[in-house]
Amino acid sequence: MTTPEPGSIGVLIVDDDPLVRAGLAMMLRGAPDIRVVAEAGNGTEALPLVARHAPDVVLMDIRMPVMDGLAATEALRARRGAPEVVVLTTFDADEHVLRALRAGAAGFLLKDTPPDEIVASVRRVAQGQPVLSPAVTRRLIARVADSGADRRRDRARERLALLNDREREVAVTVAQGRSNAEIGSVLHLSVPTVKTHVSAILAKLDLNNRVQIALLVHDAGLLDEE
Repeated sequence: MTTPEPGSIGVLIVDDDPLVRAGLAMMLRGAPDIRVVAEAGNGTEALPLVARHAPDVVLMDIRMPVMDGLAATEALRARRGAPEVVVLTTFDADEHVLRALRAGAAGFLLKDTPPDEIVASVRRVAQGQPVLSPAVTRRLIARVADSGADRRRDRARERLALLNDREREVAVTVAQGRSNAEIGSVLHLSVPTVKTHVSAILAKLDLNNRVQIALLVHDAGLLDEE
């Protein structure tokens, strides 16, 4: 197996618009630490390319023919050693974004995001950091018309009951969008201890990343109690 260049981040671009793919590829190739390993026009094309090229990050459009980005995200995140997925979207598809995040996507980017922010987001996701701000999370959830809110709240609270009191506190601060250092300051914990708690939360709740912790806390209504 060939050793990748230090700091090299492999990216797969999935979008049914060739011009969008070309623009993203040109932009990302301008970053010295990012390499575009392949491009795909829909989810069906993307799945074998992920197996072949093992990208670190997948930039995934939502609306595509044959297999859309939601189905592809769910299929990818169910795999062992899955790449991180960043959904490319617009605010007119909020409920779709939430479905993708619950499936394990690391966040989302609007298609009109400035190029330097897209590059920075790819780097953050590759390092295990979500690219979804607390303000955007609140805005998304507020715009979703969901008749099953009460039922989802009950399910979320049942899952969070698996956590001890300290883990629950950490989960709430994660949902507030705080970094590990900020959580440590608020809860008077060291950063390594915070990381241990976050890892325990992910394991106990069978979640993939911090975004899913935040969504579960939102579903449970815990931020409303703050």
